Amino acid sequence: MPGYKVDLCGIDTSSLPVMKNARMMELIPLAHEGDLDARTAIIQGNLRLVLSVIQRFSNRGEAADDLFQVGCVGLMKAIDRFDVSQGVRFSTYAVPMIMGELRRYLRDSTKVRVTRSLRDLAYKALQARDALLEEHHREPTITEIAEKMGAEREEIVFALEAIQEPVSLYEPIYNDSGDAIYVMDQIRDTTVSDETWIQELTLREALRRLNEREKKILAMRFYQGRTQMEVADEIGISQAQVSRLEKNALLKVKKML
Repeated sequence: MPGYKVDLCGIDTSSLPVMKNARMMELIPLAHEGDLDARTAIIQGNLRLVLSVIQRFSNRGEAADDLFQVGCVGLMKAIDRFDVSQGVRFSTYAVPMIMGELRRYLRDSTKVRVTRSLRDLAYKALQARDALLEEHHREPTITEIAEKMGAEREEIVFALEAIQEPVSLYEPIYNDSGDAIYVMDQIRDTTVSDETWIQELTLREALRRLNEREKKILAMRFYQGRTQMEVADEIGISQAQVSRLEKNALLKVKKML
């Protein structure tokens, strides 16, 4: 974003340097040996990376400064744990670490209360995930996390989902200089389709064409769950008449449908 200035934590992000991966491979071993100048150079050379990651969390209602600081913590953890001998780009390793730190921060500040046991299980799952990430230099699967913990996969899924921050239905997920697309626009009710909606309208129209007695009988039988004897007592006719009227009304509705 050349020429575009964003102030975060007193830093002019338009002037942030970008360090090449080859240079980082040279400096990281020095940082691990305690060279503070090398460590500082790596951090400064990756602040733009932190900035790009926190933009994914910009709709969570948190201050950008706070997210930036948390992202920097994740960056420093990535520097301390990165193994140059693995032949992996630093950014490939650092991005999941930064995102993990941000998710932990957002999880801990959520207003939704989760039971202590479930939260503890989720914490252990995240620790196992970090350990697997450090070992394999890739994002581990839920199955791998469960196997490392000796737990059921479903338990891990449930625990991790329980600590996720709720997402507003009105949170925008895409905006291309026009009307935004919100989360609610991507949600589908599989129990209702165009076909069932049309059938419901047709059924309402068919019921509207019945006479008042037929409407009352069907309402008492199928909406109130009354027996034919109860309907007969209510209306003041015999059960046989109720049965005949009910049958005729259903035939009319079926024919109109």
